[in-house]
Amino acid sequence: MGAELHRVWRVGPDVDTDALAPGAWMQHGVEVIAQHCLESLLPPFATGVRPGDVLVAGRNFGIGSSREQAAAALRHLGIAAVIAPSYSGLFFRNAFNLGLLLLTCPGCDVIHEGERIAFDARAGTVTRPGDQVLKAEPIPGFLLDMIEAGGLLPQLQQRFQSRTNP
Repeated sequence: MGAELHRVWRVGPDVDTDALAPGAWMQHGVEVIAQHCLESLLPPFATGVRPGDVLVAGRNFGIGSSREQAAAALRHLGIAAVIAPSYSGLFFRNAFNLGLLLLTCPGCDVIHEGERIAFDARAGTVTRPGDQVLKAEPIPGFLLDMIEAGGLLPQLQQRFQSRTNP
């Protein structure tokens, strides 16, 4: 979660979970759902995104249903982080549970599609070209630990294994 540069994909405000995990594909696994992620808003996204890319959005990202496949699709595609001014509460919790990093950055509207940015989740910073630093809201340490473990279930499995294999 350091100085590596990440390519930006950009969407506007009020992106709902149906755009992230379209209902027509919900009978399939995350591998298929991810192939249709954001196709209604950003058609080249699912085929063009690469592991380590970031998604920058407007306010209220992840509104709509509580479907965890919305966060799972982004994680499956290799998104390193989503950066937005605000999130739906359910999406926020699902994302961290599944190991998807969310940075709440009120000033992220200045970030453009295709930019290469760096972020430091522990420091709460997003750095744009020309060394412009944007401040992100602090993320509690227990949530960052969950992200580093790969999500809630991997974190719990690691804890269980460390207790049973001293």
